[in-house]
Amino acid sequence: MTTTTPRVTVTSDEPFDLRATFPPPSYEQWRSLAEAELKGAPFEKKLIQTVLEGIAIPALSTAQDWDGSGDPRGFPGSAPFLRGSDPLGSVINGWDIRADCQAPQVNEANRIILDELMNGATSIHLRFDAASASGLDPDDPRSSGLVGHDGVMIAHLGDLETVLATVRLDIAPIALDAGAGGFAASALFLALADRRGVDRAVLKGELGLDPLGSWARDGMLAGSLSQELDRLADLCAWTIRRTPHLRSIEVCSSPYHHAGADTAQDLAFTMATAVEMLRGLIDRGLDPTAAARQFVFSESLGCRFFKAIAKLRALRGLWAVLSECHGVRAEGRAARIHVRTSRRVLTTRDPWINMLRDVAACFAGAVAGVEAITTAPYDSAIGPPDDHARRIARNTQIILREESHLGRTLDPAGGSWSLERLTNTLAQRAWEILQEIERRGGMAACLQKGYVAELIDQAYTKRSRDIATRKEVITGVSDHPDFRELRLERPAPDQKALAREAVERLQAWRRALGTHDSQALTQALDHLARVARTPLNERRLGELTTAAIAAAQAGATLGQIHTHSLADPTPLTITPLAIHPAAEAFEELRDAADALTAARGGQRPRVFLATLGNTAQSLPRATYARNFFEAGGFETIEGPGGEDPETIAQAFRDSQAKIAVLCSSDPLYETLVERIAPVLKQNGARTLILAGAPGAREAKDRAAGVDRYIFIKCDVPRILRDLLIEEGAKL
Repeated sequence: MTTTTPRVTVTSDEPFDLRATFPPPSYEQWRSLAEAELKGAPFEKKLIQTVLEGIAIPALSTAQDWDGSGDPRGFPGSAPFLRGSDPLGSVINGWDIRADCQAPQVNEANRIILDELMNGATSIHLRFDAASASGLDPDDPRSSGLVGHDGVMIAHLGDLETVLATVRLDIAPIALDAGAGGFAASALFLALADRRGVDRAVLKGELGLDPLGSWARDGMLAGSLSQELDRLADLCAWTIRRTPHLRSIEVCSSPYHHAGADTAQDLAFTMATAVEMLRGLIDRGLDPTAAARQFVFSESLGCRFFKAIAKLRALRGLWAVLSECHGVRAEGRAARIHVRTSRRVLTTRDPWINMLRDVAACFAGAVAGVEAITTAPYDSAIGPPDDHARRIARNTQIILREESHLGRTLDPAGGSWSLERLTNTLAQRAWEILQEIERRGGMAACLQKGYVAELIDQAYTKRSRDIATRKEVITGVSDHPDFRELRLERPAPDQKALAREAVERLQAWRRALGTHDSQALTQALDHLARVARTPLNERRLGELTTAAIAAAQAGATLGQIHTHSLADPTPLTITPLAIHPAAEAFEELRDAADALTAARGGQRPRVFLATLGNTAQSLPRATYARNFFEAGGFETIEGPGGEDPETIAQAFRDSQAKIAVLCSSDPLYETLVERIAPVLKQNGARTLILAGAPGAREAKDRAAGVDRYIFIKCDVPRILRDLLIEEGAKL
C-alpha cells in the first residue's frame, strides 16, 4: 500500500515579491555584524586590504563604490571601450592562443613552431636572439655573448625561411620581437612574404617595434629617437597602404613590469610610451586614426587576477581618452591587447606552481576580453622549455577557452562594483604619474634622466619588503616550500657552439651569393643608405621600408639593413632596467643551501625545533618555524615536546644541529625559557632562537641565552642569510 502527500495550492491576487520578504541589509548593518565577529580586532586592518599602489580594497563593495547609473561604460566595441574593442569579443572564435618561440637554432625553432600550430596555438611570438635584437650580425665583434641568447639566431632571409618553413603566413599570424633590430627584422619578414607570393592584403601578424621599450630593456637606442621615429613612421605608412592586417607597433610593459613597477606605473609607462610614439607619427604626416590602428599593447600579468582585470580595463579607457585628445576618430581608439604571464612571478623552485600562475594570468586576460594570450611554460625560468612544458602551457589556454568557455561571456567583469571601482582608481593613479612624466618632458626624457628607474625602484623596494616579511607570499618558495624536491634541470645551451654555428651559416650565405648577386646587394645597400640620409620631408613615407625589403631580397643581413637604414647608427645608451624576479631573495638562499649541502657530502644545514608543552601549545609556532627555515633550505628536526630540559637536550644532541628554535605559547615561554634555554646552550646550540615577538620579556630571554627572534613581519631572508653564513654557506 502506498501513500501520497497531498498537494496544496495557494492562490492569491497579490503578486509574489521575494525581495519584500527578505529586505536587503544596509552596509551599516553588515559592518556592525562584521565588527562583532572580529571581537575587537580593527576593522580597517582585517577587512580592508591596502595593495602596493596604496589603494584600499574593502572586503565588501556596494553601489556607493561605483555609480553605474546612466550606463557610463557603454557597450563592448563602443566608446570608451573599457568593455572590449569588439562588439562580440571572443564569443565566436575565442581569443588568439599565442605561443612563444625562442629556441636558438633555426631548425629546432621551426619544429617547435609547427608543433605549436598543429596542436592548438593560433599564432606565434617569434623572439630574435640578443645579437639580432641589438641590430648585430653574429660575426660582429660586438655580438660576443649575445648570439643564441634569449631567442632565435636569425641573421638573414635564409634563416627566417628555415624558421618559418611550411608556415602559412596568410593563416597563422607571426608576432616579431626583435628589439632594436625590429625594423630590419620587419624587412626580412616582408621580403619572405613577397618571396613566397603571399598576398599582402591577407598577410597577418605584428612587426613589434617599440624603440622606447627596447631602450629601457636593453639600454641601447639605435641612433637618436628622432631617427627611430622616422623609421617607425616610414614602416607604418608602408603597412597602412599595403598590409591592412599587419600592425607595426607593440607597446610593451614587460621591461618595466619585470623590473618591479607596480600596476599604476605599468599603465602610466605604457601610455607615456604610446603617446610619445603617436605624436611622433602624427608630426611626420600620418593620419592620427590610421597611426593609432598600428598599435598593439602587450602587458605582463601576475597572479592577482582582480587587479590584472582592472589594469586591462583601465588601459582601454586611458588609450581611448588619450587617442581622442590627439585627433583619433572613434574607430581607431579601441586598444588591441596581448597579455602574457609575467617573468617576474615565475619561480625556479617548485616550478609546477607556475602552471597555476599561468591559469591566473590567462583567466584575467580572458575575463578582460583581450585579443591574444601567451602562457609561459612552467620551466621557462629555469632554461629552454621542453615539449612537455610547452604543451601544458598551450593546453592551459585550450582548456580555459574550449572547456571552461571563458570567452563565451561578453565582459563578465562589467558592473562589478569592486572591479569598476578598482579600474577607476588605477586609471586615476596612472593618469597622475603620466602627467608628471609629461611635465618632465615625456617618456624618452624620463628614461634618459633616470626618473622611470627611480619610480620603479620605489615600488620594487616596497614589494621586496612585503616579500621579505611574507606579507606577500610566494607559494612553494617563501611559503610551503619543499626543500627535498628534486631540482628540475634544463641544460644551458652552449653559447660558444651556437655562435660558431651562426657564423658558419652566415658565411655560407654570403658565399652562396656569388659575384653577380654581391654586386646587386651592394647596390641595394647603397640605395638604402641614400634613402636613410635623405631628410624625411624630401622623400615619400614608405620609401625606406621598400628599400630595406629590396636589400633583404638581395641577400642583406639583419645587421646590414639595420646599419644602412640609419643616417647615424651611433647608439644612444642608458642603464638598462634589471629584471627582478619576485622570488630572487629566497631562491638565492636555496641555491646557497644546496651548494653547502653538496660540499658537506649531502648533509643539509639543520634546525632543531624545541617544541615546549603539548601539541596544542607548540604546533602553531612549530609550523611557522618549519616554513620559515625550510624556505632557506634548512632541514628542520622536531623535538619530542614536553617540559623536561634533559629530554629536549638529548633530542637536540641527536639532531646534530647547531641552531635550536623554541616553539610554544607565550604563557609557557614565561616559565620554560629560563629552564630550557641554558640547557640547550650548554649542549652545543650555537644560535638559540625563540619563535615569537620579543615583547616585554626580551631582557629575561636574552639573559637565559636567546640570541634571536622570528615572528610575523620580521625580515625572513635577512635572518636566513645570517644563519646560512654562520653555517658556512657562501653568500
